Amino acid sequence: MAETEGVRRRDFINIAAVSAVGVAGVGIVVPLISQMSPSADVLAASSTEVDISAIKSGQAIKAIFRKQPVFVRNLTAKEIAEADAVNVSTLRDPQTLKERTKEGKENWLITMGVCTHLGCIPLGAGEGETKGEFGGYFCPCHGSTYDTAARIRKGPAPKNLEVPKYEFASDTVVKIG
Repeated sequence: MAETEGVRRRDFINIAAVSAVGVAGVGIVVPLISQMSPSADVLAASSTEVDISAIKSGQAIKAIFRKQPVFVRNLTAKEIAEADAVNVSTLRDPQTLKERTKEGKENWLITMGVCTHLGCIPLGAGEGETKGEFGGYFCPCHGSTYDTAARIRKGPAPKNLEVPKYEFASDTVVKIG
């Protein structure tokens, strides 16, 4: 009769053993999960702020985002008109300039500076660099040519230069990422 009343010694040992296994399991799983989190240097590189106040109309600069080049271009009214005049249905990767820029800031084109063919860095963002026959960017590796909206127009590249996620933090600062 004494065995049926209250907690038996065997019950206490079972509860203690299961609890110890649970604590050990958490002690093993938590470090495994936390080691999959990005390191501090990766988190720091997850966004980049670019000061665009010194970029004149018609100029472009190169910045770095996640260890890759980014082109920030201040399009002129003529470049915008040329990009808008293109029949989008004739493009390999059809996108309008409006789809590639933010509303109200259509003159600011922000793209990754990596050719979509084999990952070379196109020319056209630096002072005096070849811009190609469409006035945008030219990849010297295999001859891909992009227009002023960074859309592929000629050559082996399959897609337009990628537009990263970005937002205007102010009138003079763009936050990429």
